[in-house]
Amino acid sequence: MATAAFNLALLKPSAFSVPKPQNPSKLRISTLRCSSAPTNAVSDLSERPWKTSDARLVLEDGSIWRAKSFGALGTQVGEVVFNTSLTGYQEIITDPSYAGQFVLMTNPQIGNTGVNFDDEESRQCFLGGLVIRSLSISTSNYRSAETLGDYLAKRNIMGIYDVDTRAITRRLRQDGSLIGVLSTEETKTDEELLEMSRSWDIVGVDLISGVSCKAPHEWVDKTDPEWEFKLNRKDEGAFRVVAYDFGIKSNILRRLASYGCNITVVPSTWPASETLKMKPDGVLFSNGPGDPSAVPYAVETVKEILGKVPVFGICMGHQLLGLALGGTTFKMKFGHHGGNHPVRNLRTGEVEISAQNHNYAVDPKSLPDGVEVTHVNLNDGSCAGIAYPARNIMSIRYHPEASPGPHDSDYAFREFIELMKRVEKASEAKRLFFKLGDGGQFRSRALLSKFTTIKNTVGGFHIMCDRNGRGDVTNSIRWGYRDSVVAGKEASSQEGINIGFKQSVLVGYNWGLVRGVTSILASLPDGLREKLVETEEERT
Repeated sequence: MATAAFNLALLKPSAFSVPKPQNPSKLRISTLRCSSAPTNAVSDLSERPWKTSDARLVLEDGSIWRAKSFGALGTQVGEVVFNTSLTGYQEIITDPSYAGQFVLMTNPQIGNTGVNFDDEESRQCFLGGLVIRSLSISTSNYRSAETLGDYLAKRNIMGIYDVDTRAITRRLRQDGSLIGVLSTEETKTDEELLEMSRSWDIVGVDLISGVSCKAPHEWVDKTDPEWEFKLNRKDEGAFRVVAYDFGIKSNILRRLASYGCNITVVPSTWPASETLKMKPDGVLFSNGPGDPSAVPYAVETVKEILGKVPVFGICMGHQLLGLALGGTTFKMKFGHHGGNHPVRNLRTGEVEISAQNHNYAVDPKSLPDGVEVTHVNLNDGSCAGIAYPARNIMSIRYHPEASPGPHDSDYAFREFIELMKRVEKASEAKRLFFKLGDGGQFRSRALLSKFTTIKNTVGGFHIMCDRNGRGDVTNSIRWGYRDSVVAGKEASSQEGINIGFKQSVLVGYNWGLVRGVTSILASLPDGLREKLVETEEERT
């Protein structure tokens, strides 16, 4: 290490006069003079062994933060947000939901485990830049393939360190998320960078189209056995799921695959009509970056799919569902970013620690009747999950795959599987009673007893019928049952179309007789078949 030579010499007493102390035994005075030797070793400042500040973060509030650069060089503008996760910086920087943002890590030391190629959450880094307090000078992990700085440089992502991240975080909490400019270019003045920060905005910008895949593809990878934490989980059965890629994380797909789903990933602009042609058992609307109101095409896609198949929304998908149902969204002060956010499940009363990354929220007061708020964020009371049982809708505003983060919310994938199972059973029950063929003939009130039995056995749908066999269409609508059956003399098949129940069946005496009961009964389990036959004989 090069060092500057210094000459240290005691000054001669004759060089100055010092008053004689009254008590010399208790006071000693020594004076040193330091002078730098004119050697060639220190003439060139570029040979300093330490890195000097060569980067600036200029915020729109006028504050300027000097720092040291790592990763790529240049100038970049973005929204500054802080993330409170203690681990998992690689999953964070590869999360597409951070597109257009600078991520400030509140954990002071970053980079000590290096980077590996198994923990990436997407095909590339989409964030604008990384802001950290201390960059580890060494890496130590058995999976590490390269340093964080080299990783970012290869992907053209800027990073800065040796900056007071604690002070910046306090400013963001007080003033809200701020637009900032990162720059290593000395030719740009502070005033120019400040003007850049004040002339750029992230609100109303479609960031989804820049991170979504370009063509449909199949996903087959499951959670690696080394990291699988549900080792005793039973096989849930294969369900066909179409996943809309609004910026989807790889571990969301891995968790779905681990629960037995066959997944087709489609772009954010994929038409709803093409999705329904695939005849999926369910549709996933994924996480993604930016303002949900800036992507009206995605909202329209969600609207066209609702009510036709079970759907599950995560983060951006949750917000798009809120808009598609007629609700509104709003930008939060500084959002939720981190792996330690408490959420209460209002159905069970349990509290889960969750991984979150969003700057927007759904206003629960704007949602229509029938929509249930299922989860709330305990830090600010904002809506963290909704469900609409009548239309087979569920969503959460955080990340159940938790990469990085705790696994408390993994049950959400199981609930999506259970939702698809219930709808599948209801569809089987309807097909069972209304397929045509040869056999006996039953009138509406006799048929009602079979529906009641199937309802109790399978739980697929609801029937509105009085003792005289008159169907009450109005009550069926008011109750909000999507898979409704109205049986009675006054019912007709045309009414089922007019009232908007595309999957409803209306059976009445004037409509006609249901055929094919013999073949239907033959396909039932023995116990249920005997019960139905016995009930029909009594009514006949």
